Amino acid sequence: MSGPRHGWAASWTASPQRPGAGFAPNWSQEGFAGQTLRQTVRLSIGGERLRIRLSHRYGTAPLRVAGLTLGAGAGGAAVEPGTLHEVTVNGRAAFTVPAGADLATDAVPLTAGALSRVTLSLYLAEPSGPATYHAQALTTTYRAEGDHRADLGGTGFAAASASWYFLSGVDVAPGPGDGIVVLGDSLTDGTGSTPGADRRFPDRLAERLAAAGRPRAVLNQGIGGNRVTVDSPWLGERATARFRRDVLEQPGVGTVLVLAGINDIALGGLDGNSPFPVLAPYPRVTAQEVVAGHLDMIRRARAAGLRTVGATLPPMRGSLFSTPEGEAARAAVNAWIRESGEYDAVADLARALGDALDPAHDSGDHLHPSDAGYLAMAEAVDLDRL
Repeated sequence: MSGPRHGWAASWTASPQRPGAGFAPNWSQEGFAGQTLRQTVRLSIGGERLRIRLSHRYGTAPLRVAGLTLGAGAGGAAVEPGTLHEVTVNGRAAFTVPAGADLATDAVPLTAGALSRVTLSLYLAEPSGPATYHAQALTTTYRAEGDHRADLGGTGFAAASASWYFLSGVDVAPGPGDGIVVLGDSLTDGTGSTPGADRRFPDRLAERLAAAGRPRAVLNQGIGGNRVTVDSPWLGERATARFRRDVLEQPGVGTVLVLAGINDIALGGLDGNSPFPVLAPYPRVTAQEVVAGHLDMIRRARAAGLRTVGATLPPMRGSLFSTPEGEAARAAVNAWIRESGEYDAVADLARALGDALDPAHDSGDHLHPSDAGYLAMAEAVDLDRL
């Protein structure tokens, strides 16, 4: 069972990103005006009260929120009758998030269980400007013209996007202090898994913990394309730079699992000849530089009292990004993770998946796992070592 329950604990998270083109069309650069956004997320642990965390970290002007509601998700853009609550900040239904800031709402008296879905409806009457967002939601965000935050049905929500906007966390109370942050890239974000099905690696890990009678928050802080050592305008600050925000500042956390470094190695081998401009820049990064980044994160996590778990880098052989140099660097990083003793524990995902993804575990690009592959990753984690 989970530990003592006390104050707020994060149950769901998404790492904020700078507005940009991303891998697919999205609404981040144009923003919103006179529209309602409806977004549904699956909690990893439940609680008796909830609060929402919004991020306007990359905003250029104050974000004026005309209203916000929260209820139990009923599928698609619908909300379960009898569960809809108005959400306030300092007791006010309308509030402002300063540019460059994050904000937590007041508590909402909505009881939610582990692995349950909640739906947030955000009404923005005035122009928002470019929207801080999370590019790859792997689920559907809905948009309606006008104020539809009180609607239980989804008929007014005619537009859809595969990104999250302004939403960076859902916290529960009372909550345990043993949450697990999974910090990583697209292998954490869930690229290759079935959209709308919650079959990413962190989702599967949360399911395993719940099924074992040991529910713990598992927080997905992956950003597709993210790297340990390299900043990107569209793919986020390097993991070492966002470590404080995305790991240390999350409430109710006791462990960090780091699954990061494959992009540092793989993208440097492209020499700028990538078919995906969004992935730029492409500096060459050595295995030693990746290891140095891991050591920095281990040191900071330990200083904050967190347990550290290092995940070996899964296979990329046969993918667009595989080169002899990159394969050697991946092997070197994995050997260090396994053998150095720097991490408190190791999740050997590479050994579980083999030297190359087999067809059952491959989403098709020989780099990103399928639903079955992400399940195999979660099953490779020793729950006792978390």
